[in-house]
Amino acid sequence: MNMSTQAEPSVTAVIVAAGNGRRMGGAAKPFLPLCGRPVLAYVLDAFAHCPLVTEIVVVTRPNEMAEAGKIGRAYKKFAGVVPGGSTRQLSVRAGLERASGDYLAIHDGARPLVSLACIERAIRAAFVCGAAAAAVKVKDTIKVTDDWGYVMQTPERARLWAVQTPQVFKKALLLRAFAAAEAVDADYTDDCQLVEAIGGRVRLVEGDYANLKITTPEDMDAAAALLRKKGTQA
Repeated sequence: MNMSTQAEPSVTAVIVAAGNGRRMGGAAKPFLPLCGRPVLAYVLDAFAHCPLVTEIVVVTRPNEMAEAGKIGRAYKKFAGVVPGGSTRQLSVRAGLERASGDYLAIHDGARPLVSLACIERAIRAAFVCGAAAAAVKVKDTIKVTDDWGYVMQTPERARLWAVQTPQVFKKALLLRAFAAAEAVDADYTDDCQLVEAIGGRVRLVEGDYANLKITTPEDMDAAAALLRKKGTQA
């Protein structure tokens, strides 16, 4: 007797590349050259090669849409570019409106070294829990201070995680979270916070310390060094 197999949910990767790059002198980080290719190309490579990802939507500043489209059209899963908003939350919202997948895998356009394994772990965890995010254990001791810089608290390091992307959510859950945030005019810089604010639980899965976010020129140097190291080990 033939056993029917249930198809896995569809997943839209939403690549958020609409930041203003203040700490990079105003340069758009996803379009900076990294070892001869735009940062965004490495991101699209990773998601295009993930069998769980159905389509890819890029969110960028209006004046960079043509450049993003030129890079994106090299990938069969590329579904288009949409203009971002004035905040990260509005940019993610724009990507959500364009997405057709049952789940959204939201990723920073300035994290070019995300691995296929990291993407798959986050997506598969979201299939089970509804919401999941890549994260790494904090290595340093963290201090909480008052407004004058005096230490008020030292959280237990064993319970602290540095959250990365991708952050993956069931689309219906994310729509509810956005509706609730918009009703009270709340603005969050982290996608997980949207879901947490409505009582949702987010499962953290193992990320990768190499999955760094390019924020400063020093981060570009570190990413280039990691790519060169990866190339010599291939």
